[in-house]
Amino acid sequence: MAFELPALPYQPNALASRGMCQETLELHHGKHHQAYVTALNGFVEKNPDLQNKSLEEIVSFSHGKADLAPVFNNAGQHWNHILFWQALAPTGGQIPGSLEAKIAEDFGSVDSFKEQFKTAATTQFGSGWAWLVLGSDGKLKVTKTANGSNPLAEGQGTALLGLDVWEHSYYIDFRNRRPDYVTNFLDKLANYEFADAQLKAA
Repeated sequence: MAFELPALPYQPNALASRGMCQETLELHHGKHHQAYVTALNGFVEKNPDLQNKSLEEIVSFSHGKADLAPVFNNAGQHWNHILFWQALAPTGGQIPGSLEAKIAEDFGSVDSFKEQFKTAATTQFGSGWAWLVLGSDGKLKVTKTANGSNPLAEGQGTALLGLDVWEHSYYIDFRNRRPDYVTNFLDKLANYEFADAQLKAA
């Protein structure tokens, strides 16, 4: 069964007033994410070891194997983006009470969480991701990963939110101002209701 590009959970222009324009979404979702899906399907077709595996199984199976690095990069990016589109919302920035209490408990305050997240996202050298995860110890943590890697591959915990800090995700809207992009995400775009649902499911 071939992997498919998931539909966006909102219209391509739905985030424009929140700092992510339609052109960004159309390029990022329709071109970049589609390219990862297409490449991944090509690798699966040629490699019997990858067939009949779920996306999560392929990410774990290919992680750390030099000969499967292209497979991992594309599978990882497909997994990352599936979560990323859900981590954005036209009504983003509002933190549900239960998640806010958990953030305050584990980070000291919402401001402290945002500061840690912004630090992770802005200090990820080159391309990569910043994450809010639920660790195996039951505490919320902020992590970062390079390129197409993710908390699933690196055993960092359950991903609740992920922010793409590859330049294509923000260059049209923010040029080279990654810190402004991260602040905008945390305050206006982050789908904390999705994060709360992920937390409850975990």
